[in-house]
Amino acid sequence: MRKLSLDATARELLEKARSGSGGRAATTVIGGHEKVLRQTVIAMVGGASLAEHESPGEASVHVLSGRVRLSAGQHHWDGRHGDLLTVPDAPHSLEALEDSAVLLTVAKQL
Repeated sequence: MRKLSLDATARELLEKARSGSGGRAATTVIGGHEKVLRQTVIAMVGGASLAEHESPGEASVHVLSGRVRLSAGQHHWDGRHGDLLTVPDAPHSLEALEDSAVLLTVAKQL
């Protein structure tokens, strides 16, 4: 068994995101590309975004800190600390409305 502090991981990644050129940093904490389940902590400075992309399977975004906007087409959903957003099965993007960290959970389709 392994124990991990998501809060500490989010804080560390936010520091990296603030000092990096892209305004974001991420690390996979469970699983990976070769597994069905993958959980990744993503930190973004305010204004940074993940450009529109497709999801490889069912996914959710749990907001660990800050505020984010998940967008798909003309629709968008705002999330703040503690919120859980279901990622739509459509091209989507994620924007940090302020310095933020999220836990992205993806279950790839087999």
